[in-house]
Amino acid sequence: MRFQLHKERLSSPRIKRKNITTAFWVVVLCFMAACSDIHPKTVDISVNRNKLPSLIETRVTTLISDSGITRYRITTPIWYVYDRASMPYWYFPKGIILQRFDKNYHVDGSIRCDSARYFIGQQLWQLDGKVKALNLQGETFETPQLFWSQHDQRIYSDSLIRVTQSSKIIIGIGFDSNQSLTKYTIRSPEGIIPVSPVANASTAPKAASDTKQVTKTPTPIHAK
Repeated sequence: MRFQLHKERLSSPRIKRKNITTAFWVVVLCFMAACSDIHPKTVDISVNRNKLPSLIETRVTTLISDSGITRYRITTPIWYVYDRASMPYWYFPKGIILQRFDKNYHVDGSIRCDSARYFIGQQLWQLDGKVKALNLQGETFETPQLFWSQHDQRIYSDSLIRVTQSSKIIIGIGFDSNQSLTKYTIRSPEGIIPVSPVANASTAPKAASDTKQVTKTPTPIHAK
């Protein structure tokens, strides 16, 4: 009797271990079966590299040549180059100061603006914001948007234009000029405001609606 009781005590832990082992493998098999139905999700993180700049430069002052001759100087806080875009271009989000040199390397014109793009293939500048240009005669040209085509050697705008000369201010819509801003046409003049020889753009009247100061000019104005 004691032997049988002792035998039962010895065999009981083996049975329990066997049951535990069997239960463990059942759990493992169930877990593996459940995991086989789980498929990892893939996330598309591809980036269109054509929309990313290939080069970023800061605090830039550089000279640009045309046909082997230095023609322009650009100064800008930041410069993005998108040469993989469908229409490759440069982008200047914080504006530029662009100066043009004559054949003797004298500055014969300058332009500054709030932002700019240069389309490389078209050789076309698009200047936006408070665009202000200055020619060799000291005349200033102000407009919200200006285009400069190096290919066609012309500067033009379809927007409001304000030209300040030594004795008058001309206001109109639309503008065409040569690259040095010395021969230009205002397509649709809205008026001429006479100013004294000592007056400048900051002291001259800005309203074109004052009939006492503005001379209406319905025909285009040409300067040569």
